[in-house]
Amino acid sequence: MQDAAQRLKTLAEQLMGTPLPVRIRAWDGSEAGPPGAPALVVRNRRALRHILWKPGELGLARAWVAGDLDVDGDLYEALDAMAGLIWERGPQQEEDSKSLLQSLREPQFRAGVRSLVALSAPFLPPAPPPEEMRRHGRLHLHTKGSDRRAISHHYDVGNDFYELVLGPSMVYSCAYWESPEGTLEDAQRDKLELISRKLALKPGMRLLDVGCGWGSMAVHAAREHGVRVVGVTLSQEQAAYARKRIAEEGLTDRIEIRVQDYRDVRDGPYDAISSIGMAEHVGAERYLEYANDLYALLSPGGRLLNHQIARRPQTDETAYSVDEFIDAYVFPDGELAPVGTTVSLLEQAGFEVRDVETIREHYALTLRRWVANLEARWPEGQRLTSPGRARIWRLYMAASALAFERNRIGVNQVLAVKTPESGASGMALRSRDWR
Repeated sequence: MQDAAQRLKTLAEQLMGTPLPVRIRAWDGSEAGPPGAPALVVRNRRALRHILWKPGELGLARAWVAGDLDVDGDLYEALDAMAGLIWERGPQQEEDSKSLLQSLREPQFRAGVRSLVALSAPFLPPAPPPEEMRRHGRLHLHTKGSDRRAISHHYDVGNDFYELVLGPSMVYSCAYWESPEGTLEDAQRDKLELISRKLALKPGMRLLDVGCGWGSMAVHAAREHGVRVVGVTLSQEQAAYARKRIAEEGLTDRIEIRVQDYRDVRDGPYDAISSIGMAEHVGAERYLEYANDLYALLSPGGRLLNHQIARRPQTDETAYSVDEFIDAYVFPDGELAPVGTTVSLLEQAGFEVRDVETIREHYALTLRRWVANLEARWPEGQRLTSPGRARIWRLYMAASALAFERNRIGVNQVLAVKTPESGASGMALRSRDWR
């Protein structure tokens, strides 16, 4: 009888109809696959049961989070090699589904499935890892309650863990790099300063920071530009951290941090609004409402800086579906939109869009630094949250870095103005002269 690794390799290639680009190392110590390639480590038979009971990306994710599936070797190389099998199906997905249904009618394919079931015995459904978001239907997305639960799932996992990953800046969004050799802290400071300049912040102005995180933008704007800031977040842990940080900086007279939904902010007008890495949580059905709310909160001539991840447009936009792994373990209910859609909706709300800056490569650099921070202190990272959650963060950040590098997703800063009826936007005549 063949050893487990060779059997798994043969069955996988038979089921997928293509050679495996990685090696397989099985629980019995056997290996099979291309020499020198990273190894996909199947630690036990339970990994197979995860995949068989939930075929596709979610089953693989459950096996990874549970620690039943791992990678030995360069994680980026392994993910890049497997991308075509897991993530990059795109327009071919419908055709692939038809091919799968046709394959199920073939005796050889059915025999392969039976062999995989036998190899995974006993064939009982394993429980999902505790880190998976539990849902009771998806009928009411992006209500205030569901958004609060989704934000808590992602952000309320321990400030100490986020400090380890993000570093001293505590900025959880794309940095702005002068060169790849720079420090993460300098690049994050430069990003906050770039946003401040785009918003033309000046002493005495009033800034609303939507989705304020751990208070980094609020502190920078108040300390460096003398503005008064209101920051809102749905995360109790973020708010507690931000308030402590603000007190230590001696800025409590200039910054107020609220645990509040942006839809409940009623104390406008503000001279400027920053929304940095928050709009991905809004959802397509609510995005125009989001844009309308922010427009109403700005004074005439006020500026909005919307910093947001974008996906590539699809030929059939109705076919867009949220990534299963990200939805279950990382950003529940998060949705990405093409940048053109975002610009159109901001314009529908009344904004004049004045600039769109794409900084896709900057996010890849940022994510690689976050992964390096986590890997450098891996045992501590697992202790500060949970082993499963640490594996989630390592996988999603590494896979996201590759997605930005390969132009599967991007990130854009959209600068928009609530231009008054006079047409005086307050913008400089020359492009990108933010003063």
